[in-house]
Amino acid sequence: MVGFRALPPNSNEVTIRNTAIGLNFIDTYHRSGLYPVELPSHLGLEGSAVITDLGKDVDGFNLGDRVAYVGLPIGAYSEQRNYPANGLVKIPESISNEQAAASMLKGLTAWYLANKSYPIKIGDDVLIYAAAGGVGLFLSQWAHHLGARVIGIVSTSEKAELAQLNGCTEIIYADDKQLVKKTRELTNGTGVTVVYDSVGKDTFYQSLDCLQPHGVMVSYGNATGAVEPFPVLELASRGSLFVTRPVLSDFIRERQDLVDAADELFTLISKKVIRVHLNTIVPLADVAEAHANLESRLTTGSTILKP
Repeated sequence: MVGFRALPPNSNEVTIRNTAIGLNFIDTYHRSGLYPVELPSHLGLEGSAVITDLGKDVDGFNLGDRVAYVGLPIGAYSEQRNYPANGLVKIPESISNEQAAASMLKGLTAWYLANKSYPIKIGDDVLIYAAAGGVGLFLSQWAHHLGARVIGIVSTSEKAELAQLNGCTEIIYADDKQLVKKTRELTNGTGVTVVYDSVGKDTFYQSLDCLQPHGVMVSYGNATGAVEPFPVLELASRGSLFVTRPVLSDFIRERQDLVDAADELFTLISKKVIRVHLNTIVPLADVAEAHANLESRLTTGSTILKP
């Protein structure tokens, strides 16, 4: 909120001045009402910032610390705000403010997808939708790092090239009518071990058809709308499949889990195992245009907003 001055922080809060704000698809869901929020509400779930004031019971942080955050309370689209101290992590010197803001939600989403929702193993065949998107680039690199063969789904030749530079061994185009057939051909007719589907309603059954028996369908996004209710017998008829619909907050509910996950993410970025593709920087005042571009699939990698 431009021109807003934060109130003094409560005892367990700090006042922060945002230095960069992450733009994510979930922001468009909150705006549209697909994911209802309690009104009045702002938008934005991740950012990097500098601490400018401390609540009286806050330990472990100092004025001037560079910090990053992800999750509730919503309100990253702001110049200043108060935020619970236990939801902050310190940004290492090797990570820029922009990298941190572009990494907290998308990077930690890739972390739980690759390590928790389905722990990727060496030799797994992995199918990733929107492989050149914000989460997709993090996840493709992470899956490759863990030893998987990554099949990326993209919409354009430019995105195909980007995905191949970031861990995808094979590419299939999203509009290919033979997507399921090609996936099975690439896996000698077996199907993939796991599908990471951020598209939602339009691709749900297609994704199930790409899986091997006992394969895992990880549905983690709704770009085309929420997946509609389905008969569980659909899983039995395709080889006793598993389906999960995870959210990041359930994997970082405890502070130590958040700290450990962020440390792992920042370490991989510092070692250049994972590259942060910060492709677009937009003034916060132009956020409506940034949302339109994101929803129109005109972006690759990460976009941040600058207050």
